[in-house]
Order: sequence, then C-alpha cells, then structure tokens
Amino acid sequence: MSPVLPQALIDSLQGKTGFDEASFIQAHTTAEKVTSIRFNPIKYTLYNEGFSINDLQLPIAETVPWCVYGQYLSERPSFTFDPLFHAGLYYVQEASSMFLWQILQQTIGDNTSGLRVLDLCAAPGGKSTLLNSYFKDGFVVANEVIKSRANILVENITKWGYSNTTVTNNDPKDFQRLQNYFDVMVVDAPCSGSGLFRKDAEAINEWSEEAVTLCYQRQQRILADAYYCLKQGGLLIYSTCSYSPKEDEEILDWLKDNFQLSPIRIQVPVEWNIVETISPNNKAFGYRFYPDKVKGEGFFIAAFEKQDGSAFFIPNSKLALPAKTEESLWQDWLNKSEELLLFKQKDATIAITAVWQNDIAFLQKHLYIKSAGILLGNLKGKDIIPHPALALSTITSKQVERTDFTREQAIQYLQKKDIATDIRTLHKGWTLASYCGLPLGWMKVLPNRINNYYPAEWRILKN
Repeated sequence: MSPVLPQALIDSLQGKTGFDEASFIQAHTTAEKVTSIRFNPIKYTLYNEGFSINDLQLPIAETVPWCVYGQYLSERPSFTFDPLFHAGLYYVQEASSMFLWQILQQTIGDNTSGLRVLDLCAAPGGKSTLLNSYFKDGFVVANEVIKSRANILVENITKWGYSNTTVTNNDPKDFQRLQNYFDVMVVDAPCSGSGLFRKDAEAINEWSEEAVTLCYQRQQRILADAYYCLKQGGLLIYSTCSYSPKEDEEILDWLKDNFQLSPIRIQVPVEWNIVETISPNNKAFGYRFYPDKVKGEGFFIAAFEKQDGSAFFIPNSKLALPAKTEESLWQDWLNKSEELLLFKQKDATIAITAVWQNDIAFLQKHLYIKSAGILLGNLKGKDIIPHPALALSTITSKQVERTDFTREQAIQYLQKKDIATDIRTLHKGWTLASYCGLPLGWMKVLPNRINNYYPAEWRILKN
C-alpha cells in the first residue's frame, strides 16, 4: 500500500519554487530507492595501490555529480558483510547531503590549511567524515549532544582514521566559551524529517505540524547558542532533511533578522535539477532537493558569511606528554612522514597532528572530549597494547606486520569467530588483520591460537 503524505505538508509547499505536487507524490509512491556511498580519499589511494574500483564487490553505477568521491550504486548490497566498509574505505551517505562538498568547493576552495571546523550536530558522522576528507590540513571538531549517539559518532570517526579530528559531547550553548574560534560551522539541525519519507515510511506517522513548530524553535536555539563561536568572515552552513518552509526558508529569514550574516549564492548547473529558493523576507538563498527531480532524498541547505566578530588568539597550553622512553616505543608503529605529537590521557597514549596541540589543550579546558586524534593504546610493563583506533588509522606505519585475509576470513575476523587459516604461516605477535590491503584491526598470533582484538561492540552479529 502506497504511503499517504500529510496534507498539511503538501499545502505548505504549494507555490514553492520547484514544487510539483503530482510528481512529488509519485516519487514517494514508487519502489525506487537510491543508494550511494562516499569514498575515503586517503584509504582509497591505499586501496588503489593493489586494486581498483572495478575490483570492489559493489554495484557502482555512476558518480554523484556534486561530490567527486560520491558514487551511486545500482542496488543496495549487504554493507554489513563487506569488510571494506568496516575498514573505512567508504561511508554510506545519502547523495543529496553530499552537496556540502560542492558548497565547500565554491566557498573555501583548496585553501584548507589551518582552518578550524565545527560539525555541531554530527552523529552518526556522515558530514563529519566528509569534513575530515575536505579539511585534511585543518582541524575538525565533531559534536553530538546525545551521549549514545556520540558513541556511534566516535566509532565512525575512528574507522575513517584521520588524526586531525576531535569528538565532543556538549550542548550547543557550551560553545559560547569558544567565541570567534571556528572558521566554518556546519549545523545539520534536528528536524521533522519529511525529507526521509521515502526511506522511512514510519516517519510519516510521526510527522505533525506541531513537530515542525517544535523543531523550528529548537533550530533557533541551537543556532543562537553556537553563533558566536564562529569568527568574523566565517562560513555558516545550515541544513535539514525537511521540506517544511518553516524549518528552511523561515529559518533563513530568522537568521538574517537576528544576526549579521550575508547570504551566499551557490552556482548550480541546470542539469543537476537542484532548486534554488529565496527566503520571502530577506532574500537569502537556499537549495532544495526534491526526490522527483534529483537522484536522492529530500534535503535543504544554505550558506552564510558572518559579518561580525573579532580576532581569536589561542593561548599557549600544554598537554601531558609521555616519557621519552615511552614515546620511542611507539615510533616503529607510526608513519614517520606524519608530523605527530604524542600525549597522555590517563594511561593511554594519543597521537594528534602536531600543529593542533594548543587547540586540543584549549578544548580540554572548555568542552567534554570523547576522543581526540588517534588513540594508540597503552603500556603493560614495557609491552605495547595497541588500540583498534591505531589499526584503522591513516598514520600506521607500513612496516607493521599484517596478514591480508580472504573475504571469508575477514568476515570471520569481524565476527570474532575462529579464522580458517594455518597459524604456522602467520607472523607471531601483534599483527594487523587486513583485507585488500586495508587494516581491519589487531590480532595477536600465538604458537597455538589467534587472539582476536576486534572490539566486541563492533563485531558482526549476523551469520
């Protein structure tokens, strides 16, 4: 039975640029579902040293036009049973939301070095991993206010593997302590979710005009609370997965009415079928994604440049550093081409991109940090116990011992089952379990068994 869309939603869209009621409803009654992924640039380069996109057991169809690393799939495979998904080679992300990449290209360009970026409402991590990839020479703070969702965010950031990222678990108002700190702030705001009706029919039953109003009020609070952590000239990107004008164009007008922001117009090729919309009062530009026009789900996004604010000078702060003897023990585990700084957090040793050491120390004083950089592990006596984050990171030395498993063996490893392999052929001691050249995690090979150190909470539960 075809879903019945809320009439109040349809009525609110009448007269909006690009809205065609008949084709909009038709798009929600067809069985077609769009699946897309976005590659991790660093890991894709590593993968390409021995393999190519044609070797992937994924039904790659075509590139997402507004994101060079985005790919449409011709059908949805079982990502759970693809070891390369667990290795962080790609993220399963809705194609419309990848338009964030295009906005960054047209506003920031290639000059990303030294920029500080906040993803304010980050879980589960789609936009944060995109920001990781784009700002590889910058510093990304991915924040999630809900603790359980913050744990999912940490997992996805860990698998992406970059050393320039910090995950925080804070309310937006806490960022008032960081006035004028960030160069870019992305607010993918909690919303009523009508843009996801095709993917989640249950969301239709949960939708109401009251929910839209509550989300509109929450969006205002989030934006107002965090606004001043963005520096003068900084880029504010606002998005929702809602069609409701109240959560989209009306929020743009509210932003213009209450803050010193200049709307940014994005150049969109006609053939992309993305609809440019203009807020009724203040003529701010927004971009609507209708599923009857684009190959993707419902989405709205807009960008502003902040006009007020002042300069920010980060104070010199110190992190707790490991002893030289301990630091030296880690050197053979790390890529020496990376400019890293090691610091201590209780018994654990963490690696970060060295230029961001003052930033980490500064954030420690003002926010609750869930994770920062790459957690390397800890010492037990003089023996290193490596953490899964080091295995999945892009900073691990290529000299570290590794065993490249078959697909079947890799799935057994990810299920924490016995691995069908001849232990006599394996290097004894700490070894990376990998698939197609990409690490999955650690194992310790003993003379008569393999100790599997893949995190139990990440394991594949299905058979």
